[in-house]
Amino acid sequence: MSLEQFVPFVPEIFLALAGFALLLGGITGGRRVIKPLSLAAVASLGVTMILVWLFGRPEQGPELILGGMLVIDQFAVCFKLLLSVAAAIALLMAAGYLERSPYGGGEFSSLVLFATLGMFVMVSGANVVSLYVGLELMALSVYVLVGYFKLEAKSNEGAVKYFVLGALSSGILLYGFSLLYGSLGTLDLGEIRAALPLAIANDNVLTLAILLIGFGMLFKVAAVPFHVWTPDAYEGAPTPITAFMSVGPKAAAFAMFMRLFLGAFFEGFEQWGMLIWIASALTMIYGNVAALTQDNVKRMLAYSSIAHAGYALMGILAASAMGAWSVLMYMLVYTFMNMGAFGLVILLESKGYAGEKISDFAGLSRRHPAAAAAMLIFMLALAGIPPTAGFMGKLYVFGAAVQAGYIKLVVIGFIMSAVSLFYYFRIVMQMYFKESEAGEATEMHRDRWVEVMVAACAVITLLVGIYPAPVVAWAQGGLNALGLL
Repeated sequence: MSLEQFVPFVPEIFLALAGFALLLGGITGGRRVIKPLSLAAVASLGVTMILVWLFGRPEQGPELILGGMLVIDQFAVCFKLLLSVAAAIALLMAAGYLERSPYGGGEFSSLVLFATLGMFVMVSGANVVSLYVGLELMALSVYVLVGYFKLEAKSNEGAVKYFVLGALSSGILLYGFSLLYGSLGTLDLGEIRAALPLAIANDNVLTLAILLIGFGMLFKVAAVPFHVWTPDAYEGAPTPITAFMSVGPKAAAFAMFMRLFLGAFFEGFEQWGMLIWIASALTMIYGNVAALTQDNVKRMLAYSSIAHAGYALMGILAASAMGAWSVLMYMLVYTFMNMGAFGLVILLESKGYAGEKISDFAGLSRRHPAAAAAMLIFMLALAGIPPTAGFMGKLYVFGAAVQAGYIKLVVIGFIMSAVSLFYYFRIVMQMYFKESEAGEATEMHRDRWVEVMVAACAVITLLVGIYPAPVVAWAQGGLNALGLL
């Protein structure tokens, strides 16, 4: 293998080296280097994005590297840039948060970079082995981050549940891959796609393999019935990590989902289409209905995240070019509106997890009108109300499903979107129409970086809702490798 094969892999190599350097700095520096390490990690992600643009883009079309294990294409570039932005926002939100906590942040920044590295491999995987390695690198890093507050019972509980169920789903996924190899004799995604039409008609084991892989991937995107880890992990994790894991790993998992099901398994749609239909419907229904009864904002947003996975699954089910780019666009708009909402939770948090209750937002419009306005934008976007990015995201996903003939599923999506208005607007009611009880008002922290990130997310959420054309063009540019254009 020539050294030229490693040139497109330069962004990943740099990210790994940066992660190791920050890990050493965190071990030796203690608490005094929390903010410098966070800013250094953000700078590393900025350099990584430049390297992706310089070295990680294909010149004439998809390019296989490292013996066919990874592919360099526009699809991967789009997701790598999105994941880098999500990680950078989370790190900036975490800098002041970790300084206020008693747990330190020595290895925090390096773990975020390692998780991002794993996600990079996931979105570039051209072989089942590389996809699995990237998935496990991401998952192991996030397991540790969820349990980062090691003396908090909720953090430990969330991490253990996530780890145990994650290990189970990884085992199911690995078993599915082994059956796939036994049936086709290859783990290369391109070869699988070419061999599948002739093999699947008379091979029940191959059908079982695809279904098992589907079950594993549904866990990774937190779809029903593989969602049970999500509320506890979201509630127990440090809030910047909750924000990060709600968008970063989810986006990477959807990219891997598309590599497998819209790429390698595309010709086996009859075997997996009904599975995705049922999972999408159940996920939308359960996620929205369960969120109705939540008083904890992080748990409410966890169930909201489950519901949004159901909406995005409609794009995969459509199995079309519009379906694929609508999922990519949905991941982008969901990143900004969801991380912005969690940013407001961070600003309200204090010792004892204050700021997590819906009642903590009471009277916020009178104490901090700008923060209340930003939260209103995020709630409108998550509910899919125009003129926000959330509306445009749902519009294109629903449109792809309609185009593919899944009218009943779209009706379920519309009804569940209406249901979601109730729990999103519970926060709006608290902010604008309720007064906090005397002496119990939760004051906001003054954290410049979080405030800047929240403001940026609010502006982007509105701009994409008003003028989505550039984002649509960006998403459409990422489909070449999937063979759907």
